[in-house]
Amino acid sequence: MHLKSLTLKGFKSFASATTLRFEPGITCVVGPNGSGKSNVLDALRWVMGEGSAKGLRGGKMEDVIFAGTAGRAPLGRAEVTLTIDNSDGALPIDYTEVSITRRMFREGATEYEINGSSCRLLDIQELLSDSGIGREMHVIVGQGQLSAILESKPEERRAFIEEAAGVLKHRKRKEKALRKLDAMQANLTRLTDLTAELRRQLKPLGKQAEIARRAQAVQAELRDSKLRLHADDLVIQRGDLHRDEADEAAARTRRTEVEQLVQQASAKQSELEQLVAEDAPILQQAQETWYRLSALEERLRGTVRLAVERARHLSAPPEASRGGRDPDELDAEAEQTAEREAELNEAVTEARIVLAESSETRAELERTVTAAEKAHLAAVRLIADRREGLARLTGQVEALRSKNNASAEEIERLSTSLAEAGERAEIARIELAEQQEVTGTEDEGDAGVEERHLQAAEAEKIARARVEELVKAERTADKEISSWKARVDALSLGLTRKDGAGALLAAGDRLPGLLGSVAALLTVEPGAEVALAAALGPVADAIAVNGGSDAFAALELLRSSDSGRAGLLIGAGGPVPDRSTWPMLPPGARWAVDCVR
Repeated sequence: MHLKSLTLKGFKSFASATTLRFEPGITCVVGPNGSGKSNVLDALRWVMGEGSAKGLRGGKMEDVIFAGTAGRAPLGRAEVTLTIDNSDGALPIDYTEVSITRRMFREGATEYEINGSSCRLLDIQELLSDSGIGREMHVIVGQGQLSAILESKPEERRAFIEEAAGVLKHRKRKEKALRKLDAMQANLTRLTDLTAELRRQLKPLGKQAEIARRAQAVQAELRDSKLRLHADDLVIQRGDLHRDEADEAAARTRRTEVEQLVQQASAKQSELEQLVAEDAPILQQAQETWYRLSALEERLRGTVRLAVERARHLSAPPEASRGGRDPDELDAEAEQTAEREAELNEAVTEARIVLAESSETRAELERTVTAAEKAHLAAVRLIADRREGLARLTGQVEALRSKNNASAEEIERLSTSLAEAGERAEIARIELAEQQEVTGTEDEGDAGVEERHLQAAEAEKIARARVEELVKAERTADKEISSWKARVDALSLGLTRKDGAGALLAAGDRLPGLLGSVAALLTVEPGAEVALAAALGPVADAIAVNGGSDAFAALELLRSSDSGRAGLLIGAGGPVPDRSTWPMLPPGARWAVDCVR
């Protein structure tokens, strides 16, 4: 292994890219003062990981960047590339030529590369230290360092000897390992404290876990029962829907029939109205004839009365004192009167016949009109009944439609639930298929077929159980994760805080009467955690103890170890408080004690 080349660009006095090539053996660099010979050594130190500006003969690290001259502007970065021939494999890297590059920008950013790949400064230092040419190795002896080595004390020379022997890198690795061990020991101590606290809370947590498992089983059973009930409701709703559709079809048919009857009644009413309109002139003519015949009858009756009066006068004996009319004349007048009477009687007879016919026609017309009016009233009542029935059927149809829409919504919701259940079943089948693929074996022999069948059946049973467990775990995963995260955060906070409560919890083995923190001992109903925490306030962080002696022992421990302050909550047994003396709560409010299980 030997230095092959050194490329400088923007480093101190090397403004332009300058490459120095070295051959195996000794290479001398000569020149007058100020020509940059020391800058070559500074570039070697800098590229090998030197982080001190003083070691590079500067005030600050930005001084390594070319600052400019009267004839050339300053540059924004400095870059040095060191190329090493690694043909003998001295460097622990699988390359025959290793190129190390360090690049620094004026704003302070620094980049490192090994063979063109970005890396860390630590990677370069470890690579070079394994070969004995690290930045802390004395492979580069600067001005004044030779006299310091010659005049060094024995213990200082030991450091040089250890460096030359390659012990320094192992010592640094040892120190790094010791620091890791110290950090690990601190973590173990913290883990021990956390384990003690978790063991203290393991029993109540076990009870809570058992309660949670029972609750999960009950919830699963309740969920399955609800699904079965929903399935039954779906079947019933579908049956009701079919019946409602049949009832709606029957109602539509009945509505059509009623509409036809209403149309027929309307047509009959129109016919009756037309008949009444046609018979109205005949009725009017009959009434006029009846009035005329009635007047003729009255005149005939007057004529008859006059004829009778005259006949009475004619039949009376003549008076002796007065002379009468001529008998012949009277006979002729009587004959005329008799003829007139016969004519009148004949006319009266004819008039009575016509009157009887007219009366009969009138009665028949009146009966026809009465029948038409009755038919009209019946048709009107029928139309009203049909309209009322039609309105009732329309209301029933609307109610059935509303019920049908509600049933359709319920069916859609249940279909969604069934689809989700189908998706979960599909996931379970996929899990089962994967389990079967894992447990299945390829064997063409006939002797182990039955055994493989039993194994496959058992594996299927296990897979089904696993699928059920996965489904249950999926349903409760979010709640359990949130609960445990909250508990872990609370325990971590309680363990990391440096106060009296943490000291008492850590010394729980020496205080048998110590029960734990109030927040850890309480089991709160879901949804009431924030409200109860706000109500308790600092009491939630207090430490619960059995009695007064345990409280005194805890205080003595805090005083002796100077562990700070802590709140103590002393348990006291007593009768159940009488709630009748408690004040009335506003609507919707609850007592805090009712939220704790």
